[in-house]
Amino acid sequence: KEMRGLSRDIVWATVLNTSVPFLLGVLVMLALGYGWGIAFVIGLTRMPTAEAVIVPILDEFQLIRTRVGEFIVGAGVLDDVIEVFLVALVSVWIGEKSGAIAATEREVVDVVISLLVFALVAWLGYRWILPQLARWLAPRPRNLILLTMLVLFGLGGYSQHSELGTVVGAITAGVLLGPVFRHAGEGGAQATRAVRAVSYGFFGLVFFFWVGLSVDLEGMLRQPQLALLLFLAAFIGKLLGIFLMVPMGKLDVREAWTVGIGLNARLTTEIIVAKLLLDAGLIDVELFTALVAASSVSTLVVPLTFTLLVRSWGEQLRRRPQALATKGERHGD
Repeated sequence: KEMRGLSRDIVWATVLNTSVPFLLGVLVMLALGYGWGIAFVIGLTRMPTAEAVIVPILDEFQLIRTRVGEFIVGAGVLDDVIEVFLVALVSVWIGEKSGAIAATEREVVDVVISLLVFALVAWLGYRWILPQLARWLAPRPRNLILLTMLVLFGLGGYSQHSELGTVVGAITAGVLLGPVFRHAGEGGAQATRAVRAVSYGFFGLVFFFWVGLSVDLEGMLRQPQLALLLFLAAFIGKLLGIFLMVPMGKLDVREAWTVGIGLNARLTTEIIVAKLLLDAGLIDVELFTALVAASSVSTLVVPLTFTLLVRSWGEQLRRRPQALATKGERHGD
């Protein structure tokens, strides 16, 4: 209920904390002499947030149901939609550049139709199909894991067949199954732990080993400027975007610092996008390494900084600022 009351402000937070780092990322790439196409895609990689890294910290300090927690979780949920769009866009672009998708008007229309059909299927699954299946199945971990496999292979297979890329189907499956697992109670929690154990404990290690084989650490240590600029474009961009909500009366300064740092958690979809671009020959090893390094720095710095902030300001953040809320409502009216 509280998050629904903040829905307009959460949308504002999502727009600002994605558009500003996108613009800074584009400007950095253009200033370094890259073309508009690469600059646009790299700018998009500055937008995603790995809110799952921050949620356990919020839970530990009992901040999930505070304004800060609702802004971070709400913006993170909307950010999942951006991640699906980002991977779909890059997959189609790679197909066109590599010749897998001919740049004819008919085939462009086919891709657009496939994307619309995929979006319709995902929406129907979210609103009706998956909730009905969840009610029909007993909320046992094995049933939920079987449902996960069916949805994952179904959406992944269709997205690959329609030239959108398997990753689009995988991310969408995760977004759709999240509410099903949460509503399944203890069975959903057990299934979530099982899926995470396999995903992070096995597939995650394989993925990062695969990524690490392509990283040029020696070259990055000689010239770390590109990685630093990409990190700052995302970090400062997200902070600046959230701080724009302070004069709007939506957040106070403490909340802006905490939300801005929390939404800077990285090492998510941008690594997948970077690897896809590298394998397609659309970016070089230097840029790929810089993207991985920028995300890795965020992964190391952000959780520690966020923990220090909530440890210092936790009591103030847990007290809902009624005056600020009233001011924000008057501003919205």
